[in-house]
Amino acid sequence: MFEKQITRAQPQRVPHAPRRGRPLLAAAAFVALLGAGVSRPASADEKTIEISDFSFVPAQLTVPVGTTVTWVNKDEEPHTIVESDTLFKSHALDTGDKFSFTFTTAGSFKYFCTIHAHMVGTIVVQ
Repeated sequence: MFEKQITRAQPQRVPHAPRRGRPLLAAAAFVALLGAGVSRPASADEKTIEISDFSFVPAQLTVPVGTTVTWVNKDEEPHTIVESDTLFKSHALDTGDKFSFTFTTAGSFKYFCTIHAHMVGTIVVQ
């Protein structure tokens, strides 16, 4: 009599094309893990002036050459930032809007709001 030999087929390994997006997703997750919980101090080359209660806060700021100053309107009313000699001039900033300027030369730069002339400030660049 004949004996039947039963064999089980072994799964074959078939090379698969890489799934699109997976390497990018993995890299993004890795970068996120590296940055998790790490606080970065603000750069010495960046300063912020808040526009609040119809005032520039601080009204006078001293910075080194190369600093970018950003004004942020925290008031409910629009404001502008215009340097006296029009070295820089913003459009009307609504609540939450920002305007930035990088100071590349030393000097004293007075600025004001064209809508509310009593609002004045000075940037001293050393």
